[in-house]
Amino acid sequence: MQKLVYFIFALLGRIPLPWLHTLSNLLGWLSFHLAKSERRLITQNVHFSKIAANDQDERALVRAICNETMKGGLELTIAWTRSSQHIVSLFKEVHGWEHIQAAISQGKGLLLITPHLGSYDLAGRFLSEQLPFPLTAMYRPPKLSWLEKVMNSGRERDNGYVAPANKQGVKQIVRALKAGEATIVLPDQVPKAGEGVWVSFFQKPAYTMTLASRLANMTNVVPLFFCGERLPHGRGFALHIAPLTGELNGDKSHDAQIINDNIEDWVRRFPAQYLFGYNRFKGKPPKNQANRNELHQMHHD
Repeated sequence: MQKLVYFIFALLGRIPLPWLHTLSNLLGWLSFHLAKSERRLITQNVHFSKIAANDQDERALVRAICNETMKGGLELTIAWTRSSQHIVSLFKEVHGWEHIQAAISQGKGLLLITPHLGSYDLAGRFLSEQLPFPLTAMYRPPKLSWLEKVMNSGRERDNGYVAPANKQGVKQIVRALKAGEATIVLPDQVPKAGEGVWVSFFQKPAYTMTLASRLANMTNVVPLFFCGERLPHGRGFALHIAPLTGELNGDKSHDAQIINDNIEDWVRRFPAQYLFGYNRFKGKPPKNQANRNELHQMHHD
């Protein structure tokens, strides 16, 4: 099964990017019209975000998200099977590299944070090829074990390594940061019970991981957000890098809220390229926590 999946991925990964995106648009159109439950979830999350100005804009954004989500899925075939040199060639613009260079010159560890936005796998491979030291990306193992092997064979090569989202993986990430290396963490995954806090995300309570802010609070670590923006018409990608905004103070809820606020800012920049189909609002917060989120929303407004 693993060899067959890799063979199919390798074939798809050889399709020129403009054609791959054209195929993605077709699959996105089918998804919008046929996958009703997925469309309903995307529509609900877009509505919560209040990014769209009106119902017409909201519907157009949902259609665009379906297309971009399909592009992100098919781009994994490139990220996991094409050479690092080919992936680097797909990045036509880089903005904010001076922030990475400053951290390197100071000998500090690089905590690179990206939400499920744009082409984060391809952006991670690009970063791995440009950095003078290893990059370790934290990931959540998929439910299908054979897919994990294909995924990791594509990620763990050249200067790139992976760490599972468990205690052992966290230790691996901490060691890399202390050694002055780079790590990647996706902060918008819903954590396991007991491993997160309830804070606001687009003015709605969301159970949020504390790992990203805890790592950002480490000594001699520079936290930077990044995004691999998908350029139109299959032209390639643009890498955007910027410092984390807001002051962390060590309080779990406060710092997790800072991380969520940063994610919101990035999503507003590239709303169609965010994975709004992910169920970010699982569960319900305790009543006292819900009241705190209402206060945060009033302050935000």
